[in-house]
Amino acid sequence: MSDLKPSYDCIVIGGGPAGSTAAALVAEAGHSVLLVERDKMPREHVGESLMPESYWVFERLGVLEQLIASRFSRKVGVQFVNNTGRESQPFFFRSHDPRPCSETWHVDRAEFDKMLFDNAATKGAHVRDGVRVVDILMRGDRAVGVVVHRDGTEHRIASQAVIDASGQQTILANKLGLRRVNPDLKKAAIWRHYRGAERDESGGGVKTIILHTSDKNAWFWYIPQADDLVSVGCVADNDYLLKGRGKPEQTFEEELAKCEGVLQRVAGAEPLDDLRVAKEFSYMTDQSAGDGWVLVGDAWGFIDPVYSSGVYFALQSAWLAADAVSEGLKQGDTSAAQLGKWEPEFKAATNSVRKLVHAFYSGEFRVGKFVTEHPHHHGNLTDLLIGRIFKPGVAMMFDDLDPWLQQQIAESNSRDAV
Repeated sequence: MSDLKPSYDCIVIGGGPAGSTAAALVAEAGHSVLLVERDKMPREHVGESLMPESYWVFERLGVLEQLIASRFSRKVGVQFVNNTGRESQPFFFRSHDPRPCSETWHVDRAEFDKMLFDNAATKGAHVRDGVRVVDILMRGDRAVGVVVHRDGTEHRIASQAVIDASGQQTILANKLGLRRVNPDLKKAAIWRHYRGAERDESGGGVKTIILHTSDKNAWFWYIPQADDLVSVGCVADNDYLLKGRGKPEQTFEEELAKCEGVLQRVAGAEPLDDLRVAKEFSYMTDQSAGDGWVLVGDAWGFIDPVYSSGVYFALQSAWLAADAVSEGLKQGDTSAAQLGKWEPEFKAATNSVRKLVHAFYSGEFRVGKFVTEHPHHHGNLTDLLIGRIFKPGVAMMFDDLDPWLQQQIAESNSRDAV
């Protein structure tokens, strides 16, 4: 006999940070919740660097003490290295705001996600891994449950609300035809871990380092983690990185040869046999909620890994959606308007990071130069790197950044024409 009940108030699809957060909060509000994850936990995942603003979600979930006591590396800042090898001054978060909430962690995602998954169970959610959602039950336009496979057996489970946190599977968005790949950000990534690579802890912890290759066709992330490991990833246009070239490992090494900053940092280190590839991961959805359903985390959309915003957006969207779902269940209103009431403000706030991503990919966003010429925006830029996307006035930086960037592009084109 299955331990899956025939119905729940809320079913959450996906046991990543978004799904586990949403399940924990809806269950804590007193509703019956089923959280299902396709893979067996713990499972590996990319996205090791967090944004400091995640602090407030961790506080509400009750996992701050676990994180503080964990072996995860403390993330104290961000640094950029341009295509010539010139390094910006580090953006140390504590210099901008001395509170503990201004720093965060580089996490092992298998361990981190399992911690949040277990926390959802502690909060009262019925959590099950190794359960694959194969369909969403619809009555007209309303989601009324899911069909799952578990140990070769199919189960139909009813619910008043379905929260899709299925990540880049985007189960509901694919079913309803809502997913749209961003044509300007059709990127791919190749990454692996190194043991024994350089660790700069001069600021009291480690930094995320973003480095351009010499020809500016790609960039690398460099994320020191616990256990003397460093995550190193290469990101570029999908066609450039994966089409008409050799195997991914060969391509990774070719791009690495064009990034002296990473080469120096991994000199003498041991590359682990865990190379992975992801492609065309920047997309949005046309609709965030419908009657009986709502999308959160990567199922809602994913911008780009450059500023490490993915996990924070997952956590924050899950918090906001969970409150909307809990309120709707209490009031007997699981309409699209109720379940998606949080999304317009969230989408507007995340647009600041989206604009910062496009600035980065212009190839002319020299962070140090912009901050030197516009020092009054140092705080706004640091706030965005921290994740304070809802802070009033933070988007005003683009009033100066947009025309400044156009000028840099024009000057670059003029030099190229000579």
